[in-house]
Amino acid sequence: MAKNTYRQDERLEEPFNIKHLLRASVYIKKYIKLMILALCLSAIGGGFGYLAPMIVSRALDVAVPAKNTDMLYRLVFMLIGAYIISTVFSTIRSRIMVNVSQDIIYDIRKDVFGHLQELPFQYYDDRPHGKILIRVVNYVNSVSDMLSNGLINIILEGFNLLFIIVFMFIVDVQLAAVVMCGVPILAVFMLWVKNKQRKAWQAVSNKNSNLNAYLQENIVGARITQIFAREDENAKTFEGLSNDCRRTWMTAVRYSNLIWPGIDTISVFVRASIFLFGLVIFGAGNKSLGTIVAISSYASMFWQPIMNLGNIFNNFINNIAYLERIFETIDEPVTVKDREGATELPPIKGRVSFENVTFSYDESKEVLHSVSFDVEPGQSVALVGPTGAGKSTIVNLLSRFYDVGSGCVKIDGQDISKVTLRSLRSQMGIMMQDSFIFSGTVEDNIRYGRLDAESGQIVSAARTVRADEFISKMPQGYQTEVRERGSSLSEGQKQLISFARTLLSDPAILILDEATSSIDVQTEKALQEGLNQLLKGRTSFIIAHRLSTIRNCDRIMYIDAGGIAESGSHDELMARKGLYYKLYTAQNQPA
Repeated sequence: MAKNTYRQDERLEEPFNIKHLLRASVYIKKYIKLMILALCLSAIGGGFGYLAPMIVSRALDVAVPAKNTDMLYRLVFMLIGAYIISTVFSTIRSRIMVNVSQDIIYDIRKDVFGHLQELPFQYYDDRPHGKILIRVVNYVNSVSDMLSNGLINIILEGFNLLFIIVFMFIVDVQLAAVVMCGVPILAVFMLWVKNKQRKAWQAVSNKNSNLNAYLQENIVGARITQIFAREDENAKTFEGLSNDCRRTWMTAVRYSNLIWPGIDTISVFVRASIFLFGLVIFGAGNKSLGTIVAISSYASMFWQPIMNLGNIFNNFINNIAYLERIFETIDEPVTVKDREGATELPPIKGRVSFENVTFSYDESKEVLHSVSFDVEPGQSVALVGPTGAGKSTIVNLLSRFYDVGSGCVKIDGQDISKVTLRSLRSQMGIMMQDSFIFSGTVEDNIRYGRLDAESGQIVSAARTVRADEFISKMPQGYQTEVRERGSSLSEGQKQLISFARTLLSDPAILILDEATSSIDVQTEKALQEGLNQLLKGRTSFIIAHRLSTIRNCDRIMYIDAGGIAESGSHDELMARKGLYYKLYTAQNQPA
């Protein structure tokens, strides 16, 4: 199962698509002035650097033969000055671009993370979390330099190339033409390597994503792995995924590493041709030593920006696939969002109505079919029934984690699809079966849903749900640091902290989805006293497999086959001797 899931590559576009770079310009415009400044500094610094061969040529052809010491000293100081100015301007430019690069990383990552916060549950249900994580961290880091230094360097190296060509033709037209003859050879070579390199780095992107997804899940599920002694099997799967990464990486690097030696080889032949043409073919004595040395230096410089452009091109090829993945994440549709013209939901009184609600997670099977019911303010409703019958789906639709397929859900007579999500969920207390605990202190976790809560209110909420008893015994009490996902806490302790977090938010509608499943019977009895106080005056929906915990609910609905099979109080349903009666007696019959 794991092998099939994690060896499934993500689809990437085959051609190099310039639209992704054009779209990325929105992140560049914000810093365009700084980038122009950096470009100007680089151009000035580069211009001074390119004076060096002409200074050397002047020294060899004029100052040295004439034994003019004063001129030689002046030329040496000019050479040193040119290098110093070039270095200073390049350093300032580098510092500017480091800041720009980090700002671009921040902007992209903020947009991706903000969008991920709004995506529906189904997005996370349909893909491994590791493949999501790698986009926010690795991919954003990879493309930031391309969008900052990469674009600047393309322009800069283009100017450098132009400067070098101009200086070469100023020094000697014939030898400059010899150097230019190598350009068509280079063009053919670059076109050959381009397509292969693009596909190779796409494969690397896919294999790294697969490995990251598998690694993330196995770290989270390390306990289950050890319980079922799956270490050897997991190691084999990991080895296979790692080998895929290594193989595709080596292939991609092989093509990438062709660029530099290819250009360098062409450069060597061109520089050899300069000496051949300058000393032999054009006739001995027609070209001075200074001219040949200067053109040779410019030829070396000529290939440097071309190599740099090749590296930049290589970087673009490597990272365009990552840019595709980032924009794919940003473009993922937010299926559950505020509709145009959505209004604020006023303070909730608690009347809940489902009107012919039909829903399915996919088109293959309906989970709910034409479900209708009304709940009065302050009523407590228990949802029971077999696994997969749709109990959690009902509360998920009420919380609008999903939108209904047809029909509507109303609170106090208002269709919840027409109000803002924030105004809806801020008035609801929702505690799911998975009690998620964040890294931080116990107090931070309880305060998570109400940041303005005072310490006294936090302690009061914890006492109500019987969490204070174990929290006060912790090393630093409420200031005790808990690890990621609450790994230092028992499942029961995590659920009690989650209870306190939900209670502190003071919700008008309370949803408890298997909220006491990990709490021992003794603690649950004590907790029930606090819950009875909590439920007073609130509309509540409780999903529980322990039927003894929901006997006192005003109403019990037995959900089965996509609808409400039975509805009534505990005594009414027991007297009816239907599905609820059979389920209750099966749980409570002597062992």
